[in-house]
Order: sequence, then C-alpha cells, then structure tokens
Amino acid sequence: MYYLVSVILAAGKGTRMKSELVKVLHPVAGRPMLAYPVAAAKAVGSSRIIVVAGHQKDKVEAALQGQQVDIALQAEQLGSGHAVLMAAPHLKDFEGDVLILCGDVPLITTETLEAFLATHRENKACVSVLTVELDNPAGYGRILRTGGGDLCGIIEHRDATAAQLAVHEINTGIYCCRAPFLFEALGKVKTNNDQGEYYLPDIVSIAAAAGMKVQAMKTGDFEEVAGINDRAGLAKAEAAMQARIAGRHMAEGVTIFDPHATYIEADVQIGADTVVYPGTSLRGVTRIGCGCIIDMHSVIKDSIIGNGVHIKPSCMIDESTIADNVVVGPFAHLRPQAVLSEGARVGNFVEIKKSRIGTGSKVNHLTYIGDATIGSGVNVGAGTITCNYDGKRKHPTVIEDNVFIGSNTALVAPVTICKNALIGAGSTITKNVPENTLAVARGSQKNYENFMLPKPGKDKD
Repeated sequence: MYYLVSVILAAGKGTRMKSELVKVLHPVAGRPMLAYPVAAAKAVGSSRIIVVAGHQKDKVEAALQGQQVDIALQAEQLGSGHAVLMAAPHLKDFEGDVLILCGDVPLITTETLEAFLATHRENKACVSVLTVELDNPAGYGRILRTGGGDLCGIIEHRDATAAQLAVHEINTGIYCCRAPFLFEALGKVKTNNDQGEYYLPDIVSIAAAAGMKVQAMKTGDFEEVAGINDRAGLAKAEAAMQARIAGRHMAEGVTIFDPHATYIEADVQIGADTVVYPGTSLRGVTRIGCGCIIDMHSVIKDSIIGNGVHIKPSCMIDESTIADNVVVGPFAHLRPQAVLSEGARVGNFVEIKKSRIGTGSKVNHLTYIGDATIGSGVNVGAGTITCNYDGKRKHPTVIEDNVFIGSNTALVAPVTICKNALIGAGSTITKNVPENTLAVARGSQKNYENFMLPKPGKDKD
C-alpha cells in the first residue's frame, strides 16, 4: 500500500492583494482558492491533509470546515521551510511520502499531480520537484543541474548569479518527499539568504549532497502551476477556471453560446440539452435540469431548477426551487424559499418570497407574493399584492385551488381565499373568502356631472 500525506502551505497574508482578507480565501469560481489544492490532494489519494495556516487562521479553519483536514499553525512566517516544519507534529512516525502544495495555486490538475507522483514512485526518488520552463522566468526560483543534467539544487531569483538567472526552468513550489528525510533535512536548513528565511527548496541540495535520488519533472502548462499574488493574477485564474468549467459542461451536452460572457461557479450542475445565453451568472450549489433555457442576464444562486424550465431574460433567482416545465420572467425576482410547482407561470416584474405557487398557477404581471401558499389552477391578476407585514410580524396568505384574483387586489394577511372563489378587480380583501364566492371590496363609483377642470390660461392680475 502506498502512503501519501499532503501538506498545503496557506499561512501568508498576501500583501499584494491589498485586502483585509487573507489571500488563500479569495474566491475563484465561487470557492476559496485554497479549496482547489485541498480537492486535488484528496483526488490523488492523500490519507491525510494538513493545511499550514497563519494569518486569519480562524477564517481559514472555518472555510475548510467539514473538509476533513488538519490545521497546523505557523504563528510567525519564517519561510516556506519553516512552514512545512510546522506540520511535523502531525506526522510523527509517518514514513510515507509527503506531497507539498501551495494554497495559492488553484489551477493545479489531478492529472498533473498523478503523473508527478507516478514518476516519483517509479524512480524511487527521495525528493521530486515539479518544474516548468518560462520565456521570462524573472522572480522565480531557478532549477540548478549538473553538467550531466541531474538536479542538484534550487536558487531563489534574488540570490542567483547572472549565470543562474539565465536558466529558464523554474521551481513551481510543488514537491514530493520521503517524510523521514524531509523533516530531518528541514532541521539542517539555514537562513543565509537575502530574506533571512528558512527556504524549503534548500532540501534539494541537501539531498543531492548526501547522494540521495533527487529529480525534477517538467510540466508544459504554466497556467496550472501559477501562483496568485495580486488581483490581476486572481482575474487570470478566474478566467482560466471559467474556461475549464464551461468546457466541462459543454462536453456533457450543455449549450453555452458565449463562454467568455457567461459566469458559472464550480459547484453548479447543469443537465444535458440546457441552453445558457450570454450574460448569465450561475452561482453557489445551483442545480439545473435537462432541456432548460436560461436567457440572457439572469442570475441564479443556490437554487434547484427542474427539467424543461424557461428562465426568461434578467431574472434574479435566489435559494428557490422550480419544478419541471415552469416559465419565469422576464424581470422576475424569486427570493429565498420561493417554490414553483410544475407548469407554473411567473411573469414580468413579479416578486415572490417564501411562498409556494401550485401546479399550473399563473402570477404573470407586476405582483408581489410573500409568505403565501397558492394552490393549483390559480390566476393572480396584474398588480396584486399580499400585504404580509404589519410592521412587527409577517402573516400568511392562503389561496386555494382554482381561485381567480382580479387585477390591483390587496390581500391583507392573515387571510384565506377558499376554492373556486373570484376576487373582483381593485378589491382590498381583509376577511376570509368562502368557496365558490365572488368577493368585491372597493368603494362604489360616483360620477359628478358637468364637472370641468379649469382651462389652462394666463394668471389674472
């Protein structure tokens, strides 16, 4: 059995982000960037994952709640080698391999890590380093090789000679090491460098000098090993992740007309034959069924949408549940706990909050429904509102099956409209309406004959 533990470095503040939030918690496609290396470590078979946290440790721990990771504290940031050493108390007597990842590298793929680990195992290396070649390697640690091409060390950019700066192969910060050697070597690392820190890359030269097997494996894709240091880097990572997400959905039969103009977060699921138009934003743990149409400029968050649903342009849907064959919008707002049953229709400029709309019912125009339960076959006329708030408490409205509510009606909660009732347009309903009843609650019309408005003209002196 192969034993693997992952250590993920996430202690730095990330000052170049210019943010009150620690760098590794900035989101990429709806997840903290730290969540991606955690997921990758799990995917390659890590038996344990140790996240080394420092700045905002409590927030980091909260963001990883439920992820089955251990947190090691680096209270004082004294370098990458010192950070890994903070994981040592969690790995007493562990003799397997330690995969070291960076918390600010969210684009690393499982495929690359699997190939890296396979090479490490096949060659029985003591230390393996993932590298990449760059046309412009400025700022990165350079890979040092012997005349025969063997890896012998890593030198940081600021400590390098002119000849070493000419090297284009750079260190990605991803390592795999045998645990006993790793922690022994870290005890030998010195701070005789420009920053006065304990550099993790120094373990390579320590291993090479001891005659142990060290190796570098090149990857051809810098994008997936690039660390995020500032907002520009965050934007690049977001664009790359969005391209991956859109590509995955399209490969599964989803039509996305313009992936560059569509935002889909990492935890969104979309069924086959659904069409997503440009300007759409799909967020959180949204689930969209098969054969849906999501029109332009709609925002859907943490919602469940059935099959054959049509979301027309410019709708806002938040924490709502929509059954099959429903039509919503345009310009509709579904607030948390809105539930639309099969075949329901919610039209333009309609707002629904904490309410259930029954099978085949229609709420088509300029209407507010809050804290209500609406049965099946109901028609709610334009301009209707449920008056659910008395200034202190919210009250429920119940509308039973096959009710017809005329336009510009106010339903003052708590109130129940029973089956097959008809509410006259313009009514203010404050009492329950029995079954099979016409309810009209409005003032009588009065016409005043020969009434004339003053004609427009000049003011008299």
